[in-house]
Amino acid sequence: MMFNPGTLNLTNSTHLWLEIPEAERTKIWQQSQAFSTSNRRWMAYLNRLSLNAFLPWLRAEHTPNAAVFPNIAALPSVWEVVNGVGISLEGKRLVLIPSEAVDLSELRVPQEWVDIPSWTADYYLAVQVNFEEGCMRIWGYTTQALLKNMGSYDASDRAYCLDGQDLIFNLNILWMASQICPEEATRAEKTAPLPELAIAQARNLLQRLGNPGVILPRLAAPFSTWGALLEHGGWRQRLYEQRQGQQQQWSITQWLQTGVSDFAQKFGWASIESQLNFAGARSSQQASTLPILVRKVTIAGQQYELRVQPKTNIEDRVWRIELHNATEGEMIPSGFKLRLLTEDLQPFDGNQVQAKTAVDRLYIEVALGDLQEGLVWEIEPTPEDFEHEILLF
Repeated sequence: MMFNPGTLNLTNSTHLWLEIPEAERTKIWQQSQAFSTSNRRWMAYLNRLSLNAFLPWLRAEHTPNAAVFPNIAALPSVWEVVNGVGISLEGKRLVLIPSEAVDLSELRVPQEWVDIPSWTADYYLAVQVNFEEGCMRIWGYTTQALLKNMGSYDASDRAYCLDGQDLIFNLNILWMASQICPEEATRAEKTAPLPELAIAQARNLLQRLGNPGVILPRLAAPFSTWGALLEHGGWRQRLYEQRQGQQQQWSITQWLQTGVSDFAQKFGWASIESQLNFAGARSSQQASTLPILVRKVTIAGQQYELRVQPKTNIEDRVWRIELHNATEGEMIPSGFKLRLLTEDLQPFDGNQVQAKTAVDRLYIEVALGDLQEGLVWEIEPTPEDFEHEILLF
């Protein structure tokens, strides 16, 4: 809902003002409790308030298909460690940076939103949340190029800072520029890739930083290491869960025996009754009564299902991962690929299958050893709102 700044006797009508009703604030506060510290709960609250006010306005006024980045389910794992919320729109990305501060002398953008390659944005919007007046305002924005070229880097809290006077105050200029000059260079340069983390290194980091006693995990490791951990959606989700005191939320065997965890359900995982209709499946009572684990994905507007099931018994540790079209009778188009990777995103023998023609399913069967292993799935073309997930077998 648009807000009329004239009712507040406040200055600068070029700012975008949006109302935040009291009932909305109460509801969002109740939704913002699953974080490790009071500070993180408050930051999540500010971010969700800003998102819930801004995104409906953006969709109604400019970009109907604007979407949260990386996706709605992943937001808690972001807000547990860093301020800001990303939004994707028509090939561009913007990041809201909310604050309740009265001082509007500068915009401070956490380094993660600038120097993690898959997170970097085209625009950064300065958001002030005013609880006394029940509103928020976008008081300025900048591009990544301006932030890098005109701003300064504060190593003490790993933030890029830009003087408030160097921001563009009128948000309408952003929309006009994107229409008149769609090829505008909004980014300074291609963001340098971060190093690959070995599984042992990542697990050591998760064990150390997953302790909620570490108040600022984002400052407790070198940025290149921290950024690589955060960019991996599965590792970032595990970090969030460990800081909530939750363990083993992505265990496939546990899902089959006791049901899909609440965390995984938020990402679209569910279970359906087993139908062992593929070649080689035994008809043992145990195998036939196990459910199939299913995750719905959307690719180019079409619904598909990723299915996971033991080929025989859980104890045999032979697993079948299948991709189906969710519409009965519809096929998987030629060129689609289904791929499995190790936890640190490395390929292995027989880890990929491709549809040479239209097929009713794509599947991979994998035999695992006695120790618990993590596997990551990928599909080409990439599904909407995709992030890497680590499935523990």
